[in-house]
Amino acid sequence: MSAQHLSDRINNLSVSQTLAMAAKARELTALGKDIISLSLGEPDFNTPDFIKEAAKKAIDENWSKYPPVDGYLELKQAIVKKFQRDNGLNYQPANIVVSTGAKQSLYNIAQVMLNDGDEVILPAPYWVSYFEIIKMAGGIPVEVPTSVESDFKITPEQLKAAITPKTKMMWFSSPCNPSGSVYSKDELAALVEVLKQHENIYVVSDEIYEHINFTGGYCSIGSIPGMFNRTITVNGVAKAFAMTGWRIGYIGAPEFIAKACTKLQGQVTSGANSIAQRATIAALEADPSEIGYMVEAFHKRRDLVMKLVNDIPSLKVNQPEGAFYVFPDVSYYFGKTLKGILINNADDLALFLLEHANVATVTGAAFGNPNCLRLSYATSEEMISEAFRRIKEALAG
Repeated sequence: MSAQHLSDRINNLSVSQTLAMAAKARELTALGKDIISLSLGEPDFNTPDFIKEAAKKAIDENWSKYPPVDGYLELKQAIVKKFQRDNGLNYQPANIVVSTGAKQSLYNIAQVMLNDGDEVILPAPYWVSYFEIIKMAGGIPVEVPTSVESDFKITPEQLKAAITPKTKMMWFSSPCNPSGSVYSKDELAALVEVLKQHENIYVVSDEIYEHINFTGGYCSIGSIPGMFNRTITVNGVAKAFAMTGWRIGYIGAPEFIAKACTKLQGQVTSGANSIAQRATIAALEADPSEIGYMVEAFHKRRDLVMKLVNDIPSLKVNQPEGAFYVFPDVSYYFGKTLKGILINNADDLALFLLEHANVATVTGAAFGNPNCLRLSYATSEEMISEAFRRIKEALAG
């Protein structure tokens, strides 16, 4: 038996590079290597106690039966209030679908919205799984390149040029994974002016890093006049609440899209974990200040990372305003030889750093920008300092 017996769909699917590098790092660690992993987008904090207590209470109260496919009403009501409080989005419970992580939310959207040949605009860099999720649904990802000089943000002119008669959607994240860039209200409004000329294009706004934001403000594109009924807002509790393993994501969307996602989910996973849903109610009903200590820590780490990365002149970097990543342009090293190894691209450099610096990163090629590496600073300041010391030493040749 071999891969020829598998479907073309799975044979044509790329492995997640973030998960692959994390697995490689774990493998080397198990062999006794002192690996510092800057590869995974996972907070190093524990889930706050008040959320864990809500989960324990749910277990004691026997919330152990099948939940509704689209989520408990009480959770959907908490999500509605959260959208109103934080985003100025006036959804109703019928607009909300709770899923097993924001990744399933995105998969659902692609499956119910895209037909073969539909084009989806992806400002690059983009989160690694967008491309493959869109492809699996028969869509065609249309990458729009950005650079460190443009703060990795798409311009209205680029958006306009990327639109064709086949364009069905645009997907983007803000704060962005992997660049940490945050679109301002004015920047989003400028993009909306272009989208207003094409009323059949829908936007997926991935806001999973919304609260890990150092700008002092946040704008959801769905709150800009004319966009509410054309925007699918994706969020979840993994990042801001340190709940990656709880697997709860959700969308706010036009009702016909929410119904379609529920229909699909009913045939695939049904409702998300019942206990995790009850815990998420507590998370979303809490004031965002409850997680302020984590945001402050990420902000402090961001400042440390900027100091350390700027101490390596060959790396070009923007200042990330959110999430917990830095995305340096490493093209200076392409064509150069380090410790006898020819570096042709970012893939080579990521492997070189893993082998010679014992630091795991992720190639920017996985995110649609082959000139960069993604480094996560969701780890301690001590680990960050040591990782960059090793990187600087290894790059010195």
